[in-house]
Amino acid sequence: MKIIDLEPGDPRLIEDLLPVLRELRLHLTEELFLTILAEGQGQGLRFTAVYDEAGVCVGAAGWRLVANTHLVRKLYVDDLVTSSTARSGGVGHALLAHLEEHARAAGCAALTLDSGTQRSDAHRFYFRERMAVTAFSFEKPLV
Repeated sequence: MKIIDLEPGDPRLIEDLLPVLRELRLHLTEELFLTILAEGQGQGLRFTAVYDEAGVCVGAAGWRLVANTHLVRKLYVDDLVTSSTARSGGVGHALLAHLEEHARAAGCAALTLDSGTQRSDAHRFYFRERMAVTAFSFEKPLV
């Protein structure tokens, strides 16, 4: 397994990472993803890819460092996806460990993420990774 932090403009964001990301974010088109990259990178959005031994992208994470009054500094994971062909193979664990290293190096108090209430398999994974439910996330659709 090889984990790579992809820099803005890296063609692997579209060629390799986007197909894996779309397994979770079905609405993402290439055009929409490029729009999100353009705006999100100015907000600190970064992406990390996991490649298997054959050089195929099997994991993707979107993340950013966030300053707030609650934790002061945290690493927030926007997206964490393991390809359906590679689940239960340690990809998610390796990706979370890599992100945790980034968080520690940046002096973060925590690594946080939100997970949809319907994603019970993901929740079991997060509990195995020693993560805790610390808050409710509320949403009011505006469109």
